[in-house]
Amino acid sequence: MDLRVLQYFLTVVQEENISRAAEVLHVTQPTLSRQMAQLEEELGVQLFVRGRHLTLTDAGVMLRRRAEEVTALMEKMQQELEGHADVGGVVSIGSGGLMALQALSPAMAAFREQHPKVQYQLYTNHAEHVKERLEQGLLDFGLLLEPVDVSKFDYLRMGARETWGFLMRSDHPLARKPHIVREDLVPLPLITSDRRSIQRELDAWLGMAFSQLNLFATYNIITNVATLVHEGVAVALTIEGAVSLLEGDRLVFRPLYLELSMTSVLAWKKFPAHSRAASQFLEQVKRMQTSYSFP
Repeated sequence: MDLRVLQYFLTVVQEENISRAAEVLHVTQPTLSRQMAQLEEELGVQLFVRGRHLTLTDAGVMLRRRAEEVTALMEKMQQELEGHADVGGVVSIGSGGLMALQALSPAMAAFREQHPKVQYQLYTNHAEHVKERLEQGLLDFGLLLEPVDVSKFDYLRMGARETWGFLMRSDHPLARKPHIVREDLVPLPLITSDRRSIQRELDAWLGMAFSQLNLFATYNIITNVATLVHEGVAVALTIEGAVSLLEGDRLVFRPLYLELSMTSVLAWKKFPAHSRAASQFLEQVKRMQTSYSFP
């Protein structure tokens, strides 16, 4: 399968229209239509439901996901090859909203000062998605909130603690309190992480089953539910570092008491074929180990 055809396919998906996609790609509409028909014939499946706007079949959705992974990997490889002669190219880091990313910032700044041709690509998602992209070679490093299985990775444990608490409107009655105790949260409509490992930690903190809470919704990234918090529909359990992803002064964070905090790790694939830039960036992080402790 030609990589160029996959890129054509992704453009058609983005534009939802053959004519507009053809204009973006600077090819004729008949040529692009023929390419898509040949792609369907080669794969033996229908990729599009054709109409005024093209929509994807289930097979088309699957191909889009894999095509995005392939094209991202090829772009990363090209960037690494271009930077091979000198320390340049892209260092990709995945993370959720973690205080650890702030702790990593000095190493990023120092390394960029030494090597101005280096750029960073930051990917935001929760630990399981970041791990998946690490395993696929789409990320060089991942900041992962513990507890998390890192058996497939090498890692450094970060010094920053990730403190759990509640995000709420600034005019919420609990916003007047310096911290939140168990009795405060039991009756509230709650929004919390969909990670089962996090929910188990809450079970232990609560001294009761998580299922007994008034659970309104779950999220994978706190920004997905910020509107619900902003509108006063519910309060959201999150880590303090994730609050930096949100804008505005109508939301406040209040930590749990007794404190519930966790560590995070900077992880990378074991025996990786790292780019020169990624390898030297890792050495920079290790040299600044006053901010980190080894596992």
